[in-house]
Amino acid sequence: MVVLREHKLVGKIQVVPAVRTITTLPLTFLDLPLAGPIYVRRQFFYQFPHSTLHFSETTLPSLKTSLSKTLQHFFPLAGNLICPPPPHKPFIRCTDDDSVTLTIIESQADFKNLSSNHPKSLKDLDHLVPKLTCTYTHDDTFIFPLVALQATVFPNHGLCIAITYCHVMDDNCCSHFMKSWSSICRSGGVDLTLVEKSTPCFDREVLKDPKGLEAIFLRDYFEERSSWKVGKTSEISNENTEDYVKATIVFGREDIEGLRRWVLNQWKKSEEFNTPQYMSKFVVACAFVWASLDKTRCINDEEENVKEKYFGFTADCRDRLGYPIPETYFGNCLTLCYAMLKRNDLKGENGFVNAAKVIERAVADMKIEPLKDVEHWRESFMKMYVLESTLMVTGSPKFTVYETDFGFGRPTKVEMVHLFKCISLAESGDEEGGLEVGLVCRSTEFEDLFSVIEQGLKASKS
Repeated sequence: MVVLREHKLVGKIQVVPAVRTITTLPLTFLDLPLAGPIYVRRQFFYQFPHSTLHFSETTLPSLKTSLSKTLQHFFPLAGNLICPPPPHKPFIRCTDDDSVTLTIIESQADFKNLSSNHPKSLKDLDHLVPKLTCTYTHDDTFIFPLVALQATVFPNHGLCIAITYCHVMDDNCCSHFMKSWSSICRSGGVDLTLVEKSTPCFDREVLKDPKGLEAIFLRDYFEERSSWKVGKTSEISNENTEDYVKATIVFGREDIEGLRRWVLNQWKKSEEFNTPQYMSKFVVACAFVWASLDKTRCINDEEENVKEKYFGFTADCRDRLGYPIPETYFGNCLTLCYAMLKRNDLKGENGFVNAAKVIERAVADMKIEPLKDVEHWRESFMKMYVLESTLMVTGSPKFTVYETDFGFGRPTKVEMVHLFKCISLAESGDEEGGLEVGLVCRSTEFEDLFSVIEQGLKASKS
């Protein structure tokens, strides 16, 4: 047994697809900006009042069998992303030797705390997600496994099923995969209806590239590739991770409606008022959190006040490109959007309203022209990160992650493990129409942030 603090390795299992597929799958122009060591980590916590032995003898066989059947349909996930040297394009390779690693851990950590909304150590959460490590061959080729899975048993308390994946598929694809796996598992491996009715679409021709964006993105990809490090893993890379906590703010339906009314009332006082088209709960919640975070982290410095602050998010383009793209399309079909404010406009009394205006405008622009300025994505992204003044969104309430039931009931908590510069979104696990916003903060600042948020919610109801 290998002991990692309070976590004990029970075993590692290589799960192969029930039917093997030998092929290669090219990447599209929308995959290229996300090819390489860009990882997503998600955790599903379940009540599981059983021992590790019970899990190993009864639950694990079902997880393995259903995973094998699911991988038969999602076969690229058992393969590898191959990134050969320039001028060769990256691609996914599927062979007879493919498998997905399922790691089993027993943990004595506090399940109730880790599956709560309260602040918990980012490092403690990181122990519950599997690691992906790229390898590097003698011919200057990087090889990235696409997916790793981990089941952590908290004896007689709970179970955490976690996935780490390379971003050659987007969140929509991950949701499709996890719900297919959980559905087959819940049925005892006999009901394949869900996955058979919504088989992943691997047709690369469904995405059209009339602007010749692949050449631009391939050039950008090769520039990024030159900075990759051998052996780079999917672990959280914040400096001194011990100083960071992850917490969740839950906005009920009434909270969101109150914030929306408050924004609209303030907006109407402006001479420039035009009724906004897209004052959604996404816009309202993101604007409120962005402004609240900046108030918490605000430095009273004239030079800082004129700096640009960015809010970045991606949007699914499957139904926005003017031609049919299957909902089950496997790959990335995302556009990058961002809003910008001077810090002085974000931290002030009208910061929330100003934030809502620019985010709403970014959403409206995206609806009209989804791939606007797409050829400048990397330039815009680099600018935002060099300035170290960007907040990015990961996840979405539309993925209904709380419907991922393996047979133990709905998750008690779904978590994403991400960096300081990100927030995560999901639907509320407790209230229909609600929203969960996951935040990574320094351990010393969360109380101040929570106070700012409480005051803002109270003001919106007055």
